[in-house]
Amino acid sequence: MPTTWTNWAGTATATPSDTAGPATVEELQRIVARASAAGLRVKALGSGHSFTPIAVTDGLALRLERLRGIVSADPATGLATVLAGTTLHELGPALWERGLAMPNLGDIDVQTVAGALATGTHGTGATLGGLGTQVAGMQLVLADGTLLDCPVDDLPAAAVGLGALGIVATVTLRCVPAFLLHAHETPAAFDEVLSEPGTFDAFTKAHDHAELYWFPHTRRLLTKRNDRTAEEQRPLPRWRRILDDELLSNTVFGWSNRACAARPSLIPRVNAIATRALSARTFVDRSYRVFATPRRVRFRETEYALPREAVPQAIAGIEDWLRRSGERVAFPVEVRVAAADDVWLSTAYGRDSGYVAVHQYVGVDHTRYFDAAESILRGLGGRPHWGKMHSLAADDLAALYPRFDDFRAVRDRLDPHRTFTNPYLRRVLGD
Repeated sequence: MPTTWTNWAGTATATPSDTAGPATVEELQRIVARASAAGLRVKALGSGHSFTPIAVTDGLALRLERLRGIVSADPATGLATVLAGTTLHELGPALWERGLAMPNLGDIDVQTVAGALATGTHGTGATLGGLGTQVAGMQLVLADGTLLDCPVDDLPAAAVGLGALGIVATVTLRCVPAFLLHAHETPAAFDEVLSEPGTFDAFTKAHDHAELYWFPHTRRLLTKRNDRTAEEQRPLPRWRRILDDELLSNTVFGWSNRACAARPSLIPRVNAIATRALSARTFVDRSYRVFATPRRVRFRETEYALPREAVPQAIAGIEDWLRRSGERVAFPVEVRVAAADDVWLSTAYGRDSGYVAVHQYVGVDHTRYFDAAESILRGLGGRPHWGKMHSLAADDLAALYPRFDDFRAVRDRLDPHRTFTNPYLRRVLGD
């Protein structure tokens, strides 16, 4: 009997006609070929952490939980081949045991490797690209069950492939020697970092990985500065990690969001109290432990990549709209950066980018806030994150990506009968 699937944020649901969980690449090939021959659409579900319906299908849904682990890893070359269903959470320690690490990661690690790549997941770092820039090879299962070793010329399309080219079986990643990060997290005044483009640029370029969280209705930020170090490992004490990352950032934050959803007038006061309660912390730990933090309070999110110099203007525009509209927002706005890259559908394609992400608690209607933020960010040349909520369609996106038609040509070649399409892909890529 068909079962209903829902993503993490509750923004997408699907009732596939069939579900399969292959344990080997060969089994995956057979399953895809049978489904395609039967006229079914095929999609991999991943971990369901995308906010868009990118994984939705009424045909065959593939769960790749059994296709996990490292196939091979070579510390001499830095190349590691992993199965598509491996989560980033699993990958970090597995690479570490082999003396390797991914050079950059996002701040959530529950995604599968294939899902994170497909949606253009990125971390932060003025000289570092998103996860797609780490792809050195990829194997795709095509509609007829063929296992394709992606040609080098197709990798710039496949590295951020939206699940539109085939089902990813394995990915070969360019890794670096395992490294420690010196993490320094501290409150800051708004104008210290976001007063003008030069100030923001200096902040992001002074550290290997820099990001900030602005609390709406305040002039306060939480800044995170992570830098590679040769210092000895000095992780957070267990009590501090539980207090900060579990009790305050999840349990108490969840309580305050539920209270604010019931009484929005409390939000400015609650945000002001939260920013005053922030305290600095410094520690040194394995890179993958520093990059990711637990996120248990459910939210919805839209995020746009902007020309990096436009970030202060974007935040000023959102702040001005909140003031004029009377909208109350309890969730911080997250700001990160990435270097320009040559991955065709990467949000940082061809330009150094700054990312502005706005969030809303699941218990609150996000529509008015997201519409306003999207209008502001689009007006500054923004490109929407492929896995986060946005309203753009193929014609809009074609104007934002110089290699958009090249990507569609690869799609025409690898999936001419659209076995791997769904309504989301029809909207963002066209038929």
